[in-house]
Amino acid sequence: MKKFIAEFKEFISRGDVMSMAIGIIIGGAFTAIVNSLVEDIITPVIGLILGGLDFTGISIQFRDTQIMIGNFIQAVIMFLLTAFVIFSVMKAFNSFKKKEEEVVEEAPAPEVPQDIQLLTEIRDLLKEEK
Repeated sequence: MKKFIAEFKEFISRGDVMSMAIGIIIGGAFTAIVNSLVEDIITPVIGLILGGLDFTGISIQFRDTQIMIGNFIQAVIMFLLTAFVIFSVMKAFNSFKKKEEEVVEEAPAPEVPQDIQLLTEIRDLLKEEK
């Protein structure tokens, strides 16, 4: 049992598990931001453009059961809007990251001192002689 607990403790304290936990927490916070953006800003604007169209009232009566197709349509629309927002944010993030990498790549290599250059040449000549 002690070995099991020790293995579990090692597993929990690994960097990968901690990184995953942090990612999940930040993902939850990011989800709240994306949901608010979609529900509070984008959806009302689309509602204005479409004249307040709301699909939630659409349903089909089948015997004693009411099938709420409108809720499903609304959920699909919300999913597509959320996916679009996340795609846009990730595209912008990747664009910024690419520009940052280009700036780092464009930085000139540090100049090697002359004594180091001479030592490197001597080393290379000694390797050729062997």
